[in-house]
Amino acid sequence: MRIATLLARAGCGTDAKTGAISTPIYQSATFCHPGLGESTGFDYARTGNPTRAVLEKTLAELDGGARASAFSSGMAAIDAVFRLIPDGGRNRVVLTEDPYGGTVRLMDRFGCRAGLVPVYADTSDSGAVERELERGGVALVMVEIPSNPLLRVADIARLAEAARAAGALLAVDNTFLTPWLFRPFEHGADLVLYSVTKYLAGHNDVLAGAVVSRTREMGDRVAYVQNAAGAVPGPMDCWLTLRGVKTLGIRMDRQQANALRVAEFLSRHRRVTRTRYPGLPGDPGYERLRRQASGSGAIVSFEVERSEMVPDILANVRAFAFAESLGGVESLITYPLVQTHADLAPELRERLGLNDRLLRLSIGIEDAEDLVEDLDRTLRMAM
Repeated sequence: MRIATLLARAGCGTDAKTGAISTPIYQSATFCHPGLGESTGFDYARTGNPTRAVLEKTLAELDGGARASAFSSGMAAIDAVFRLIPDGGRNRVVLTEDPYGGTVRLMDRFGCRAGLVPVYADTSDSGAVERELERGGVALVMVEIPSNPLLRVADIARLAEAARAAGALLAVDNTFLTPWLFRPFEHGADLVLYSVTKYLAGHNDVLAGAVVSRTREMGDRVAYVQNAAGAVPGPMDCWLTLRGVKTLGIRMDRQQANALRVAEFLSRHRRVTRTRYPGLPGDPGYERLRRQASGSGAIVSFEVERSEMVPDILANVRAFAFAESLGGVESLITYPLVQTHADLAPELRERLGLNDRLLRLSIGIEDAEDLVEDLDRTLRMAM
């Protein structure tokens, strides 16, 4: 089935006993055994829950993967991927140099203690990643597409080929594009990661993550970590995600249409010095993303003239909510320097352009003209 049909039918017809069109919420921590040495397939909720199993099957189907594992957050999903790297031998991990700040915190404060050696590279520069792979010892390349919040675009097929030649895994954080717009396995990725909290669930009411594996063997390894560490979502969150996934395509189409309208407006505004959105023809990642994906997503970043404008903008927006996170139906505005990327080293933030004038927008499904008018009003009145 095509992806729009898979989305609409997410969780349908999974309860053979009752024929319920919606997957039931199995709010149970444990399950009875039919007899000694027998199991219904479910024993204890950390290992497996029927509602979660339906979500995991759905996520694997959407990406064309062999197996998916759901986690209690996107960070728990990333942590599970880091745990796949065996002790000894290869221990270098190449990471997008402008990732979500929590990824940096997890790696630098915990991954390094476990013997991992992070290498932060501009993953939109394939040559830079290839040079790191040629140096040897790389176990994993982890890429955000587009990167957060600078929206730089990597060539996934080229990185997959280089990683495979070097004996490394390629993990792609596809949170911003989702399988509606991009399917990394079709370009050679080994693992696909999601903060399910964002577009997949889509309504700012769920905290969850996921890892989808290209092969069953890799999926089993991820599931082992999932069970051992126990960072799993509850059945209610799984059910809410299944319900949210059904409208993913409709939401994403509206959100990215709105994002393009907002980005075009910001790119012409006299008080905006730079607009970042890979759906704009002048953006550095525009052509590369067009070759790989069917859309550009709904995140827009922009820089204003002066940092003194930022507090006024955040205080006076009305169609946007000043909040962390992204991907919901409501439009949000975020100040990455202090909200999401404070854990990046100051010198790195400065070099990347992640400065005190940068704002990030998560565009929702509102009327695009209301969003534009709200930004225009707040930009004009800002000190």
